[in-house]
This record gives sequence, structure tokens and C-alpha cells, in this order.
Amino acid sequence: MSVSYQPELLYVDGRFRSGCEVVVADGKIVSVGQVNAKKDIEGVGVSDVRRLTGRALLPGMIDIHSHSFQRALRGKAESRRRSGPDFWSWRNIMYRCALALTPEEIYDVARMAFLEMTRAGITTVGEFHYLHRTPKGEAYADPNLLAKRVIRAAESVGIRIVLLRCAYVRAGFELPPDAGQIRFLEPDAERFLIDSETLRSEIAKMAATVSFGLAPHSVRAVPREYLKTISAWAQTYAMPLHMHVAEQPAEIEACVAEYRATPFEFLDGLGLMTHDFTAIHAIHLQAGEIERMGRGKITVGACPTTERNLGDGILAADELIDAGVSIAFGTDSHTQTDALENARELESNLRLRHLQRAVLDGRQGEALPALLFDFATCAGARSLHVESGALEVGKAADFFTVDLSDSSIAGSLPDELLTNVVFSMSPRAVCDVVVDGKTVIDERRHVLEGEIIEAFRRVQTRLGTEL
Repeated sequence: MSVSYQPELLYVDGRFRSGCEVVVADGKIVSVGQVNAKKDIEGVGVSDVRRLTGRALLPGMIDIHSHSFQRALRGKAESRRRSGPDFWSWRNIMYRCALALTPEEIYDVARMAFLEMTRAGITTVGEFHYLHRTPKGEAYADPNLLAKRVIRAAESVGIRIVLLRCAYVRAGFELPPDAGQIRFLEPDAERFLIDSETLRSEIAKMAATVSFGLAPHSVRAVPREYLKTISAWAQTYAMPLHMHVAEQPAEIEACVAEYRATPFEFLDGLGLMTHDFTAIHAIHLQAGEIERMGRGKITVGACPTTERNLGDGILAADELIDAGVSIAFGTDSHTQTDALENARELESNLRLRHLQRAVLDGRQGEALPALLFDFATCAGARSLHVESGALEVGKAADFFTVDLSDSSIAGSLPDELLTNVVFSMSPRAVCDVVVDGKTVIDERRHVLEGEIIEAFRRVQTRLGTEL
């Protein structure tokens, strides 16, 4: 049997339409279009009709880059006295947080991060997971214990997750070991692949909302031969391959010193510039690198809310788009969890840089709001290899509704609603969230919300005395 969702407005084919429905069965979309009075979609009877008066329905947004444990850092690193003046000093307080969390607390913090995502209309998360070991740097009896805690957190909340298992080998080129990274390190490539294959195989037996990808942390953290070994394995399975690239100028300098090549020149030489590759950040680009990225049709994972918080810099999104590079969004450090705020910031940064308005308007032949919303949905689906991001037959039934009377978008005409959603809407306007055909947020509430928040409060209370 199937369910018909009948909102006042439905976002399909790049515009909002009235009198339409989305019909869902077994976690998939089986029909999109005008309300079918007969309620017989290819022989599948409709058992439930949900009329969503006063609401618009849109495809769920996709967050391709999350470090869920860093949700515990919010409010703890906004002081030069405590966390220093730049990215490199901020890492120290992040490392202290990583060392302090128990496995169950990693679960509790991840649930909080994922709850906040769903409440903002995010239905899929790419979790860039690099907590592997005990606080003493020892392996757990199950090397994937912490990854499974994060997966269990996603399943508890109901969000779709792509677990991107991260390789982290060293502090950097000619740098001494950093004790703050001891929970991240997996120095042997073969051992890393054994543990990754075990997790990949186990995930293949899990629910449809869990999948797997690989994430060499960065050029500085993963040396050439190790990177070649694990990326070849990932390419064998055509899985998502994500990597931090060119977030800070010091990374470029170290790469040139070690390999006599800029980061994207180095990665291109290894054959990684393909449509399966996502470069996270990619802010500090060198001559010729944008051309390389465009030729490979890679994706860039932009994280503007974190990048502005850490003072990373401004992404040259206009040049990247013109070169054929896809852009998707991530929350990264969870300073703020709002995919649409990332969309706004991407455009706003370019306005400040160029002293112009609507810089990205018309690129890829799309109006600005539709382009930015595509980055938050379809581009994320491509990056993570998930069948979602659009309301189309055969895709996962992942979507959210917004309250048309919410003050942030009230009074929007159908033709301007997407503009107001992208540029003005508050996450509080999100009413319902459905993932894999199951209701996760109902009337702005999650059934486990109280429990999740209380557990997170306990973690924060304890961390407050340790960081």
C-alpha cells in the first residue's frame, strides 16, 4: 500500500505547483503529479491520504560533510584566549574534545547533531568519520566500534547516512606526531583497508538508509603511497571518495615542499580527479587547478558557515561553476546547522568580493534560487551516491514541508516562494520531515527529542569542566 502526500504547493521540475501529490510506497516515490482521483498508481492502492494544507513540500536537503562529534564544541571555541586566533590553534580545543568523549557520548552528541539536521530539512548526512581509537590510541576490540555508534545515532534519529570512513596517518610533512590526533591514526594502509572492508560489508546488510564511502583526510595527513593504495580500493567499488583539500595556505606550502606540486596537481597525477571525488573546502586554489577540477567533473564540498567561523577564506564558486565543477554543502564543524544558510553565504561572500549582487544568477542556465537549492539537494546526492535530492519516480522518499504562514516566508507568491525559502526562511518553518518514506519530524517535533536533548546536556555539562 502507498501514501499520498498532498501539500498546498509542491516543488517539482524547478517550480511550485498546486493540486499535486507525491505518492510513496516502500520508501520510494512511485508517482509525482496532479492528484489522482482514482488513487491507483500502477496497481498500488493508496492506503493513506495526507493533506498538508498551508504547507509546501520540497525534496530533502543533503549535508555532504559532517564531523558530528564537533557539535559538542559549539559555544566552547569563540574566544582567542581559549581557542586561539586561527584554524591551527582552534584544532587544539577540537582535539581536546575528541579525546574527552566516551563511545556512548559520541553516540549522544551525534544524535544531537542529526536531530538538528532533520529539524532544518536535511534528510541525508555524509559523516566524515575519523574517530577510530581509544583516548590512549589503542584499537577497540571492534575497530569500527565508534563508526557503528555514529551509524546507530543516525538510525535512532531517522536520518539517511553515508559513513565516510576516514584515513589519518600523520600530523603532516616532516612534522612530529601530535598527541591530540591519537584517536584518529591508522598508520598501516592494509590494516585500514581490512577494517574498511569489514565495515563496508556490514553496512551492505543494514537498512537502505545506511551506505559507505571512503575519506582520506587530506594531503598533509595521508602520504602518497598510502593514498594510492586506499583510493585504488575505493575506485574498484566506484564509491564516494571525499578529502579535505586546500582549506589553508599552509597546506599548499607543505604539499609543494613534499611533492613539488600543488594539491590538485598532485591529486590529478594520482588519477583522483573523477566524478566520484569530492574536494572539501578547496578555497586556496592555484593557477590551473580550477581547469583540472572542471576537466574531472569533481564536486567541491563548500562549508561556508564553518569556513567563515574558522577564517578559512572565500570559495571562488563563480569560477568553479563556470569550469563545470559541481558544488554541494556541508555543515562541517556544526557551528551552525542550516543548509540554506550555507547557500546564502556562498552567494553573499561573492557579493562582498565582487561588489555586485546576484553573482551566481544565470550560471548553468538557472535562476539563482534554483541553482543554490540544487546545490543543497541534487549536487549532494551526486557527491554521496544516493538516490535522492529530487522528487522523481524511483528516488528515495526523502522530503520536508514548510509552513507557508511562518513569519520568515509568509505572504510569498508561488513564483517567489523558492527565493524566500533560500534567502530568508528560518529552520523553524520546517514542519514535517520524511526519510525513506518514514516520518522523522512530525509537526516540528521528533518523538525522541526530549531524550536526545537531555542526553546531550549531560555530555556538555561534563565536558564543560574538561575542555
